[in-house]
Amino acid sequence: MNTHERSVPQTRIRKANAMPVVPSAEYVLYWMVANRRRRFNFALQHAVNWAAELRKPLLVVEGLNCDYPWASDRIHAFVVGGMQSNAKAFRGTAASYIPLVQLAPRDVGIHELTADASIVVTDDYPAFVIPKWTETMASRSNVLVECVDGSGLLPFRETSRTFQTAHSFRRFLQTRLPTELEQAPLADSLDGIDLPKLPKRIRAGLPSVDLQRRVAVDHSVGEIRGLEGGEAAAQRRLLEFLDTSLMTYAEGHNKVEAGSSSGLSPYLHFGHLSVHDVFGELTRRERWHSGRLGAKSNGSRVGWWGMRADTEAFLDQIVTWRELGFNRCATDPVFDQFSSLPDWALRTLEKHKSDPRKHSYSLDDFEGAATHDPLWNAAQRELLTTGTIHNYLRMLWGKKILEWSAAPEDALGVMIQLNNKFALDGRDPNSYSGIFWILGRYDRPWGPERPIFGTVRYMSSENTARKLNVRSYLNRFGNRSA
Repeated sequence: MNTHERSVPQTRIRKANAMPVVPSAEYVLYWMVANRRRRFNFALQHAVNWAAELRKPLLVVEGLNCDYPWASDRIHAFVVGGMQSNAKAFRGTAASYIPLVQLAPRDVGIHELTADASIVVTDDYPAFVIPKWTETMASRSNVLVECVDGSGLLPFRETSRTFQTAHSFRRFLQTRLPTELEQAPLADSLDGIDLPKLPKRIRAGLPSVDLQRRVAVDHSVGEIRGLEGGEAAAQRRLLEFLDTSLMTYAEGHNKVEAGSSSGLSPYLHFGHLSVHDVFGELTRRERWHSGRLGAKSNGSRVGWWGMRADTEAFLDQIVTWRELGFNRCATDPVFDQFSSLPDWALRTLEKHKSDPRKHSYSLDDFEGAATHDPLWNAAQRELLTTGTIHNYLRMLWGKKILEWSAAPEDALGVMIQLNNKFALDGRDPNSYSGIFWILGRYDRPWGPERPIFGTVRYMSSENTARKLNVRSYLNRFGNRSA
């Protein structure tokens, strides 16, 4: 269909229905739902290829509903910021870009736009409501719907195996990535492309949306002031991190006072930033080439990439751990259920399920940061006010919820609710990995056996305070007015 240089690997393309391509229709439609960007976007690249072959206009529609779970001003403001960025990025290109924001649950949606499409291309994404949306849209479409995976360096459908440890997944990555790194998306698939223009009669019938208009979502979860969504903001944050914090990442990303965290997770979650783009910037700065990759696929966290220690530590987070979450969501239909925990964790948590709790809190107590523990309360207030929790304290946050909940199943429900409601990077495969790690996923039994935890890894606020310098953190988030 395309030249070799522009083609998208077949391992990243999935047919969502068995309908035909209709060459006589009006346009090629790219429904942008997960990878909300112009650059390094396999799905956009695939849609451009179809439009070029069919000699059709390319219509890019970025959708945003108002009735999905946990819909709030916080999420909407960030996504709408990305839409505003995309409107500028697509201006003057061969594609026509439309931000389709539902202002109420019964607004006109994507289904009306598929009627005039020759083919529909959309993003493949294995978590949250997107698989259901895609299935529904494909079942109602009279044309072929193709889903394209642009989420990671490795296609998440590369294997049907569910990996149980980061080490085993890292070994698998090390065998597959050398080939995958040679098949990166184009930096700009619209560069130099000439396509027919969308007819004026079609454009006149498209919805016009005021992106500043208030929508029917949860207004109690406010937007994060000063944090801008979108590809342009993601690029600025990436460069700032690489310029100032990467050099201390290995030792500093778990230290509260170090400020070495990348801050990229919201942009990766909403697809405003591509991991291929991140990897490209890293390799350019390292003057790296694939010949520096380790010869043995032994699952080691260090040495295989052939880069500096800080860079390799960051790659282990953004590649191994992030894509391990995509593997789980793509291969385990109950990835977000308590029953998906490893057998050893289920057994030990069940054994200690009835152990007495010295402290027990309700969901409202947790949400309001109203526990007896100042450090935990500070972590929860950071989530409430900034939409994130510091890397190390996020682990403590979850462990204490387990300790203070009536049952481990209740703890899981609290963690999912709080994370998905308040975290900008919630509802993501990677965030589910973090939540379930609290309960034993991707971990091993730890002794000694303790009340409530059994052999699930234990953490305490006292040990955390001794390990980290939390004074400035408590000064910032320990006050209830923070």
